[in-house]
Amino acid sequence: MRTERDSMGELDVPADALYGAQTQRAINNFPVSQQAMPLGFIHAIARVKLAAAHTNAALGLLDDERAGAIQQAAKAVISGEYDDQFPIDVFQTGSGTSSNMNVNEVLAHLASRGGVEVRPNDHVNMGQSSNDVVPTAIHVSAAIAVEQSLRPALITLRTSIAKRAEELEHVVKTGRTHLMDAMPLTMGQELGGWVNQLDQAIERIDSAMNRIQRIAQGGTAVGTGINAPEGFAERVAIHLSEQTGLAFRPNDSFFASLSSQDAAVELSGQLKGLACVIMKIGNDLRWMNSGPLAGLGEIELEALQPGSSIMPGKVNPVLPESAVQAAAQVIGLDTAITIAGQSGNFQLNVMLPLVVTNLLTSINLMANTARLLGERVIPAFKVREDNLKAPLERNPILVTALNSVIGYNAAAKVAKKAYEAGRPIIDVAEEETDLDRETLERLLDPKKLTEGGIPE
Repeated sequence: MRTERDSMGELDVPADALYGAQTQRAINNFPVSQQAMPLGFIHAIARVKLAAAHTNAALGLLDDERAGAIQQAAKAVISGEYDDQFPIDVFQTGSGTSSNMNVNEVLAHLASRGGVEVRPNDHVNMGQSSNDVVPTAIHVSAAIAVEQSLRPALITLRTSIAKRAEELEHVVKTGRTHLMDAMPLTMGQELGGWVNQLDQAIERIDSAMNRIQRIAQGGTAVGTGINAPEGFAERVAIHLSEQTGLAFRPNDSFFASLSSQDAAVELSGQLKGLACVIMKIGNDLRWMNSGPLAGLGEIELEALQPGSSIMPGKVNPVLPESAVQAAAQVIGLDTAITIAGQSGNFQLNVMLPLVVTNLLTSINLMANTARLLGERVIPAFKVREDNLKAPLERNPILVTALNSVIGYNAAAKVAKKAYEAGRPIIDVAEEETDLDRETLERLLDPKKLTEGGIPE
């Protein structure tokens, strides 16, 4: 152990730790979940410190030697070289001050190795407050995760489904509403619905990103910008943009940035919407794969692992099951983020660590799930066309196509008789109506019925 000192006095810290007394106090104070803050968030704080050191040097407030040392240390942290030095629990002080100071202390320690004295508060944290650093790092880490991980994964899934939809456009199957037989559609149309759901989910997430890229840096303690020099906010935003390739800019109101988490709540809501899409796709795949003998058996998913510890030969839809669980988790995490978003008391929101942890977890869950579905599930499933053809031919609901010719009540009578007898609808319609076989074949052609309009 070694002895460190902060404004509250002396404290023992592990001899090999790069952090100091304030970090150790937080470690001692918050033995809650044994879950450390997300590394993406820690790296984002380091990005803010890198941008701030560059800005303070450019404004003549920090000498080049110290600024250079801080920047070098920040780059090392961003690269993941010192990930084990950030152990503070998620459930800490609501402002995230402990994590901000954890980064300040580690960077000061690393920067001081070159022989120049660098202090955590005076130099690394110059022109900043935890109250603007942490909200900024929330936005920066979320934006990076969406851009680098989630969006590419969604494009992968969307592209994979669109390809299969095109391949399966000729395959006609029985539609289902209320889980009951309905009018036919093609598998291409069914999968095309998934594609459109994903397109709109991406569109909504892209819209939320416009607000996420507005940052709090420059607001300092309460939003007035005290101790932040003129031009600091704009320069930090520009530097963060150059670091990441994203278009960060100061928010129109720092008072809003510090006291609320509205943009994070919005993005979380869009992730919840995406989770509903993923759950829909996952459950449809499970139902279509059900059986293989006593279920629908419309498709056959790739066999990935034994499905039972007692039933030999059983294989389960494990990846779709994983997907719907991940989706359920994201929906739950959004509820916590929504509650946290309401915790803006006067000039500061005080549930920031919870917000960023849940937000980054949701992004990660959806990115990994979308990638698995897009790379391993959608391309690999086989269509069991024989199992689609038989129920389609016997589907009494095809009689809907006759509504405009014989009327609803007469069509309902035909459907009921066909269902009770278990006979093809066309045979019963030929007996019960004045329509000849050729006309009925034209009107009841399942493929034509997938094209919409009034049958002619």
